[in-house]
Amino acid sequence: MDSGIVPALAASVNDQFSLQSNASQVYGPKQPFVIGVAGGSASGKTTVCQKIISQLHDQRVVLIQQDSFYRSLTDEMKKNVQEYNFDHPNAFNTELLLSCMNTLKQGQAVSIPHYDFKIRQSIEAARRVNSSDIIILEGILILHDPEVRNLMNMKIFVDTDSDVRLARRIQRDTIERGRNIESVLNQYAKFVKPSFEEFILPSKKHADIIIPRGGDNNVAIDLIVQHIRTKLGQHDLCKIYHNLFAIYSTFQIRGMHTLIRDVNTKKHDFVFYADRLIRLVVEYGLGHLPFSEKLVTTPTGSVYTGVVFCKRLCGVSIIRSGESMENALRACCKGIKIGKILIHREGKSGRQLIYEKLPADIASRHVLLLDPVLASGNSAIEAISLLLSKGVPEANIIFLNLVSAPQGIHAVCKRFPLLKIVTSEIETSLDKNLQAIPGMGEFGDRYFGTDDSATSLA
Repeated sequence: MDSGIVPALAASVNDQFSLQSNASQVYGPKQPFVIGVAGGSASGKTTVCQKIISQLHDQRVVLIQQDSFYRSLTDEMKKNVQEYNFDHPNAFNTELLLSCMNTLKQGQAVSIPHYDFKIRQSIEAARRVNSSDIIILEGILILHDPEVRNLMNMKIFVDTDSDVRLARRIQRDTIERGRNIESVLNQYAKFVKPSFEEFILPSKKHADIIIPRGGDNNVAIDLIVQHIRTKLGQHDLCKIYHNLFAIYSTFQIRGMHTLIRDVNTKKHDFVFYADRLIRLVVEYGLGHLPFSEKLVTTPTGSVYTGVVFCKRLCGVSIIRSGESMENALRACCKGIKIGKILIHREGKSGRQLIYEKLPADIASRHVLLLDPVLASGNSAIEAISLLLSKGVPEANIIFLNLVSAPQGIHAVCKRFPLLKIVTSEIETSLDKNLQAIPGMGEFGDRYFGTDDSATSLA
């Protein structure tokens, strides 16, 4: 099964001097989910977009094409149009594109220019576009500009053989745009191919997903649509709760989730991939701690503006599943103090605090609360309430977990709006036994290799 999916990860930090983390730029209540689709000319980008849209028929989707933002040519330019490079970043009015996209992200309608390729000019018949649940932004260079990239929740690159792209371009430009084959070939050799190698191909490294063979790769498109639906569920909850942060998912992360969720995965593989995911969650969570700015001198004698980590920090694991996250935290924060809380499950909704051992000065620290699964939220609420009773400010608590069920998110975020939750994936729901669905089973039993019936701790 050739899905042709290549992942990329991104990280961010924030600090107490207004160096706010990218992760904290949570989407407002009306902001759409933005998907960028890039690739060479005639690579099949539009076909990929159309197939994605056709499968997302239950969502409001709008397609914005970078081609609409070509700059109009002056009369002088038109006289020497064969010398004009339409595949160069300067050929596009990126400022207008950014303005239109930012307006759409704010939930407002915009007028998208209409570009006539025969006269090489924008004409007055602009297209009025309303903001939607999903915006797909398609174009050869949309992954080239960092400001445009920052608008996107998902970045796709359509990778198609150069011979196929040239054949499609000849057909399109001669039939749809009234050009002759000789001019198309001259333009390709002089501008299209060099610009692809200089600007478009290097932007491939910014993609989260790479699709070989373009619109012909139905397997990849089906997987992308499934991924979009998963991310939309997370996106909606993140729009509701500004203190909820789901780490940016790639197919590498989804692949690790596939392994730890598989009932047939052996213990050593489960531990290996769980540890990798835990490390990502811990690193991402650390990005939400306060930092202070610091200037340092590098070995070259240059001055680098950096940040200093928060010193007053500790971890608290909810026994026993939370203990699986301690090694990753120690690996990231040398010498960190780690406290423990033991909570016993009583029936479906009751919880009883059995044991706690916390740093004596915990009230003056930022606390990373560790538990791989947020299900109903009952255990988390008990643990958080204990921390608050010890004098820990609510805003100083970051709850780290691998998966979070919507019910637990609602329960914790509503009760503790200043606390932050960082998770790697949001579940579909809870079953009648209050287990997360699709879930990973009893995480502690699978991680530590104990029998399913050996414990009733939550």
